[in-house]
Amino acid sequence: MTESSGRILDGASRPEGRGAGTSAPRNAEPLEDRLAQTAAAWFRDLQARICTAFEAFEPECRFEARGWRRPEGHRLQGGGESRLMRGAVFEKVGVNVSHVWGIFSEQARGQIAGAAESGGHFIACGISLVAHMWNPYVPAVHMNLRYLRTRSAWFGGGSDLTPTFPFEEDTADFHNALRAACDTYRPDAYREFKEWCDRYFYLPHRREPRGVGGIFFDDLASGDAEADFAFVRRVGEAFLDVYPRIVARRKDTPFDETAREQLLVKRGRYVEFNLVYDRGTKFGFQTDADPEAYLMSLPPLVRW
Repeated sequence: MTESSGRILDGASRPEGRGAGTSAPRNAEPLEDRLAQTAAAWFRDLQARICTAFEAFEPECRFEARGWRRPEGHRLQGGGESRLMRGAVFEKVGVNVSHVWGIFSEQARGQIAGAAESGGHFIACGISLVAHMWNPYVPAVHMNLRYLRTRSAWFGGGSDLTPTFPFEEDTADFHNALRAACDTYRPDAYREFKEWCDRYFYLPHRREPRGVGGIFFDDLASGDAEADFAFVRRVGEAFLDVYPRIVARRKDTPFDETAREQLLVKRGRYVEFNLVYDRGTKFGFQTDADPEAYLMSLPPLVRW
């Protein structure tokens, strides 16, 4: 998992009154989690379908898959598959899945909910996607869905759009798709998760948002894990429906070097956020996961 893939308890990330996840049974072993197995299988299926949809835009290029796994005896077990494509429409796009378990470092245990109570044991799985486009008029996009279990268990994730040149039509379509997914969960979900996204994907040192937003959620543990997982799946399906439509609409828009230059500067903001603020990047370092996977979100070219 990469961008935004771990819940670090910083005190500001959770709306007031939200729970910290449902407790796992006291006699449950973190390595035996049926929901994690089911979620991981669905994340792999979504990865395959997204890659197929993105490859349809590329006349020649295809995703290259690379599996990763830590050696036996390492504190992190399991692994993942990173898929990366560099094409004529997608300058760089990564679609990664992982399913890992093990023991957090001593430093991380105090920052991840329930990790101290579980003796550092955890299990996590998820899908993370970031696309950086050649054409400055096609927005960059991020999507992440995940499940994490320590002494507690919860889902998290979301998706957000980062255009260099915002179009109201694209922004409205993107938000409407996510709103429809949220409305199936509970009436106030879209408002809450949109506001959370606006707070999270903000660069305080620049005093500006990263993009035009989307949704972001964490601590998703309503007491009905099946309903929570169903919502997570709807978010993934909403993304798969709406983003290819935006790409198709903008990919052939003419652009000049000035527009391209503005795109590269905008990407600098993306780098600043991911290396300074993003909790998922920190989660990757804390779990000693594959750096090529959790740094996948960085763009291929950038300018300040």
